Amino acid sequence: MFRFSKKTDYALLALQYLASPVESGDVSARAIAERFEIPLELLAKILQRLSRDGLIVAHKGVHGGYRLARSTDDISIAEVAQAADGPLHLTTFLPTETRWDQAAACTVRDPLWVVTERVQALLRVLTVADIDAFTAMAIAKQQAAAPAAGRTR
Repeated sequence: MFRFSKKTDYALLALQYLASPVESGDVSARAIAERFEIPLELLAKILQRLSRDGLIVAHKGVHGGYRLARSTDDISIAEVAQAADGPLHLTTFLPTETRWDQAAACTVRDPLWVVTERVQALLRVLTVADIDAFTAMAIAKQQAAAPAAGRTR
């Protein structure tokens, strides 16, 4: 099963939080960590990676913190995953892997690499803004269902 690592999940949560209309200005790592119950040390490392890759801007000092470097429309899920975890691979071997003893006889290596490339292409198109849109739709759906669930005859 394909799934993002916790680092990528946390990176996406942090970016979504930085993009929220409630937050303006720099946001501390501690505020993000407390909001999502993420270990502060792990989140700090993830935020450093996001900053290094130009997805967020870090400001040091007493009133420092983090803010988005670009619009969420311009930050792809692929960029976030790459910053948090490095290159995405759906298989443990690469198409050019020669150290693997069974590489020559493997019949799934190349097809899985094609799948990996297609997933990467999709993740390059999807953005953090898309996640925000999905989240907003889910919240609206929950709110619409809540009053109906409370009604009884």
